Amino acid sequence: KTPKPRKPKKGCELAPSHLRPHVLARDRLRHWTAPHSDTYHTSLMKDFTLADIIRLYDVLLVSVEQKTRENYGAGLLRFHQFCDSRNIPESRRMPASDNLLALFVASWAGKITTTSLENWISGLHFWHTLHGAPWYGNALLRMSTAGLNKLVPESSKRPRRPPVTIEHMHALYRNLDLSNAFDASVFAVASIAFWSCCRLGELVINSANAFDPSRHVARSTTITRKSPRNGVTWSSFIIPWSKTSLGAGSKIILSQVDDFTNPVSAFNHHLSANIIIPPHAPLFAFETADGNWSPMTRAWFL
Repeated sequence: KTPKPRKPKKGCELAPSHLRPHVLARDRLRHWTAPHSDTYHTSLMKDFTLADIIRLYDVLLVSVEQKTRENYGAGLLRFHQFCDSRNIPESRRMPASDNLLALFVASWAGKITTTSLENWISGLHFWHTLHGAPWYGNALLRMSTAGLNKLVPESSKRPRRPPVTIEHMHALYRNLDLSNAFDASVFAVASIAFWSCCRLGELVINSANAFDPSRHVARSTTITRKSPRNGVTWSSFIIPWSKTSLGAGSKIILSQVDDFTNPVSAFNHHLSANIIIPPHAPLFAFETADGNWSPMTRAWFL
C-alpha cells in the first residue's frame, strides 16, 4: 500500500507555493525547492546528464534513514511556516543567512527540546547541501541553540528510565500465557532483546504494513543451532539490516542461560507455537485466533 500525504493538521498549514508541493514529509528534501535550486540544477545540466544528476540525488537521499528524512521534513515545514509568517522572500530562504537561522531557533525557545530543534537544523543543512546551496549557519546559530537548551519547558523533559532487570523479565514470564501464540512471540522478543542486547527495531516492525524484507528479519532467515560438547548451547539468525552495519546485516546470537528466561528456549518455543507462519512473514509474526497470522509490531509488543 502506497502511503499518501495527509491533509495538514491545524497549525501545520503552509502558504501555497509551486516550490513546495504537497508530498510526504520524507519526500520534502527532494521536492521542496527554492529559486537557488533552479540555478544549481541548470549549472549541473551544463556538464552532466539528467541520469547522472538523478543518480546523485538518489545516493545522497539514501544516506539518510527514512525516519530521519521524516524528521528533517518536519523541520522544513516549520522553517517555511516561520518564513511565511515573517514575509521572508523565497530567494532568502536558500541559502538562509545566519541571522535567519538564529531567529528561527529563537522563535521556538521554551516550546520544544533542543534535540528536536537540532534535528530540524540538521535537516535544513542537508536540504541546502542537496540543492547546492552554501550553509551560513555560524556563531549566531550556535549561540541561539545553546540558549534554547536552557529554556526547554519542563513538560518536554523526560525522566531517565531505569534499566530492564532480570526481575522485570521474571515478572513478564509469570504474567504471560506461553500456550498463547501471541504471548510466545512477545516472550521470545523480550528474551532475545534482553540477553542478546538487541535493539527492538531489529526484531519487530513499526506497524502492520511496514514490513520490508531488506530491513526486517523474515521467518526464512538462516537459523544456526550449536550444542558444543563442552560449551554453551547457542543459536543464531541473520538480520538484513542493523543501525551500525546498515545493509550489510548482522548476526543475532542467543546463548543458553540457566534461567527460565533462556532466549534459546524462548525462541524455539515461539517457532513451534507459531509453526503456521509462512517463510515470507516477519520472524516474530504470530498465529491469530482465526488461524491467520499477524506481524509483531512495536506497539503490540509494548
